[in-house]
Amino acid sequence: MSAPPSPQLTPTGDYVLAKVAAAETKTAAGVMLPTSAQRMPTSGDVVSTGDGNLPGSTSGPVPIELKAGDTILYSKFGLGCTDLLLGGDTHILLRAADVIGTMPRTGARAEDVPELKPLGDRVLLRVQESASVTAGGVVLPESAKERPMAGEVVRTGPGKWDEEAGERVAPKVRAGDRVLYFKYAGDALETPAGEKFTVVHESDILCKT
Repeated sequence: MSAPPSPQLTPTGDYVLAKVAAAETKTAAGVMLPTSAQRMPTSGDVVSTGDGNLPGSTSGPVPIELKAGDTILYSKFGLGCTDLLLGGDTHILLRAADVIGTMPRTGARAEDVPELKPLGDRVLLRVQESASVTAGGVVLPESAKERPMAGEVVRTGPGKWDEEAGERVAPKVRAGDRVLYFKYAGDALETPAGEKFTVVHESDILCKT
């Protein structure tokens, strides 16, 4: 995949510069959406990345799992996200930790969500609809039914980077595991067919069932 032309801006440390994907102007059924109702774009193509060297770090550079040309899905709720207009196109400068994962191709759409590859310690879960009993027989109280809390692991990232040890900690869950996760954790995703997914940090997983 060829990388987009690089604007005159070079990220430092663990920052990533990405060209933002266009906002969706139509629903899956082809209905035009007013500007106020358009989903904020949360995907884009990586233009360049920092070298991973953080001020004050003694364990060497933090590995950046991204490269120019990768299509990413990211969270705009990170504290370090900055919108930029470069060469007439909207870009975003964000920390690598705010990148949820990589998508299979540029211009990826909602139907490609099952192919998402999580980064770091994130885990892609296929959500199980709220029920009083999980597949493993765990009874959920009424207060736990406000949002689905059970899911099946689809794919994991390579694990959390331990700065002190200078190495990555492999995740303890794997594809196929059924888990319970923290009620308000994660980034919810849904395909046009209605299949629901969420991406959570491994630390938000409460237990296997």
